[in-house]
Amino acid sequence: MDDKPVTVQYTFDALPERVWRAITDKEEMRKWYFDLKEFKPEIGFEFRFLAGESEENQYLHICKITEVIPEKKLSYSWRYDGYDGISYVTFELFKEAGKTRLKLTHKGLESFPADNPDLAKEKFELGWTQIIGTNLKNYLK
Repeated sequence: MDDKPVTVQYTFDALPERVWRAITDKEEMRKWYFDLKEFKPEIGFEFRFLAGESEENQYLHICKITEVIPEKKLSYSWRYDGYDGISYVTFELFKEAGKTRLKLTHKGLESFPADNPDLAKEKFELGWTQIIGTNLKNYLK
């Protein structure tokens, strides 16, 4: 079983405080991430959202903030209502010459049911590449 995490990294032409707002302000997150009803970058805060590849195939995501270092690091658990397994998402920000490198790591994916292709590691690789490499990149332009 492949237990290597999914990792994506991109450098944005924006300062860390700008990228931090994009990944922690629910109004900004709605424009590039998911339609979150509530979000607070506070340890213990739980947020939920529905998402999936089609209208007929939606999953209730249940996430809980586990670590916050303002403008540097945000981590939360990520699981699905009604399914076994729990994973962890971490956003890390690195200031580099007036820009920000964002490293996203999603670990624990092997804990999800292997017989559900929607929860396969490859889906997360494609999803995070789209979310960070396209959606967030375009949002921060």
